[in-house]
Amino acid sequence: MKMNKYIDHTLLKPEATQAMIDKLCAEAKEHDFASVCVNPYWVKRSAELLAGTDVKVCTVIGFPLGASTSEVKAAETSDAIRNGATEVDMVLNVGALKSGDLETVKADVAAVKKAAGDVLLKVILETGLLTDEEKETACKLCVEAGADYVKTSTGFGPGGATVEDIALMRKTVGADVGVKASGGVRDGEAALAMIEAGASRIGTSSGVSIVTGAKPAGSGY
Repeated sequence: MKMNKYIDHTLLKPEATQAMIDKLCAEAKEHDFASVCVNPYWVKRSAELLAGTDVKVCTVIGFPLGASTSEVKAAETSDAIRNGATEVDMVLNVGALKSGDLETVKADVAAVKKAAGDVLLKVILETGLLTDEEKETACKLCVEAGADYVKTSTGFGPGGATVEDIALMRKTVGADVGVKASGGVRDGEAALAMIEAGASRIGTSSGVSIVTGAKPAGSGY
């Protein structure tokens, strides 16, 4: 198994500097990760640094709360793609989901998918805020709206990825939609457990540690 191609090498901290983004991209090139995942401001820089490689540039939309309007999320998506994003991770409208306004949830995802076009769309559910029933409902709505992936967490909410959530999400979306585990996956053992449970991508700031076996430094996504 090529663990490196499961990894979205992630840096979403608000205090991230250009030097930190440059390091992230250099590491992604060295280890041939699936993508880097950065805030929209850093998309253009990342795309320039990764030009000529097969490392994708992923960014986040409506992050981290998911409470922007659909129009704003769609505009943010279009802007990110113009700047070089080749994957987008949007945050579900969690408040609408918990209010039972399922049409709004579905329409929100569909609006971003329309703006994204052929660009891969992952939808962050923020599983730490949801019941199992809400997780299943969210997954079904995302699939109906055309999402390519469902994803566990932003890393800014309560909790992170769990094996149980990945298994539930995989069972709900079936074999043709991706499942991304993100939040708290910080070593090879944890990453492998997520993959065995059904994850097809791992969002982590500890990608280098995962593929090299080194101990991750400090705390991270």
